[in-house]
Amino acid sequence: MKRILLFLATNFAVILLASLTLNILGVGNYLTASGLDLGNLLAFCLVFGFTGSFISLLLSKYIAKISTGTNIITSPRNEQEHWLMVTASKLASKAGIATPEVGIFESNDSNAFATGWNKNAALVAVSRGLLNKFSKAEAEAVLGHEIGHIANGDMVTLSLIQGVVNTFVMFFARIIGYAVDSFLRKDEESSSTGMAFYITTFIAEIILGFLASAIVMWFSRYREFRADIAGANLAGKTNMINALKRLQSEYDAPSEMPETMVAFGIRSSNKDGFMSLFRSHPPIEDRISALEDV
Repeated sequence: MKRILLFLATNFAVILLASLTLNILGVGNYLTASGLDLGNLLAFCLVFGFTGSFISLLLSKYIAKISTGTNIITSPRNEQEHWLMVTASKLASKAGIATPEVGIFESNDSNAFATGWNKNAALVAVSRGLLNKFSKAEAEAVLGHEIGHIANGDMVTLSLIQGVVNTFVMFFARIIGYAVDSFLRKDEESSSTGMAFYITTFIAEIILGFLASAIVMWFSRYREFRADIAGANLAGKTNMINALKRLQSEYDAPSEMPETMVAFGIRSSNKDGFMSLFRSHPPIEDRISALEDV
């Protein structure tokens, strides 16, 4: 997985750091002498759950550039870069959005990604391998797919979903932490929580966060179908199908893109069984079949 994991990793780090810091400082008025105030707890989790999500969104473009080593094209140095900028601009105009930043990252993989906090301030990058292996028609379809993600507002929607997930992870982790701490303290009269609350809460957040990521990955798979349709509309259905078929031929080859960026690319890693719930992309054959039926 390369694409959404960048967003998830940043979000998860922000949430855990904020949670740990707030627990150490004792911030939050959801703990009362009579127990947990669930209303205040939910409000507390909403604020910090969405804060983590939107910090991840705001940092997404910067982290994507750093983690992939993407070189932004400001002035084309050759015909390939000139074609890439002109094509991205044409497709963005057709999709009704501002031309995104356009870049290339050095990888033999055939891959591409799009990210950014705003559909009019986004980034689209393609691998050197994709540019060298794909025909221009197929590469244009891949660009159309990525610009489709931007035009559909997928990153913002993802942030909203992640904010809700964060909220409930933090909420139930604290309920679990309080329950464990109360059980261990048993008949002690002190109304304050002990270290068990903070330790259990922290561990519960990690476990629940992992399980809840299946929801985010479901949305990621769903949005791939939508982006394929967008690519077909922008660059031609046959070109989009041919691009997916070419990706299929490389599907079993190991990816060189950083693991945190898989979910933001056009291809992803293979997972079966239970782990298929954590796939960022549907199987390519399913995407081809869905597009052929449109």
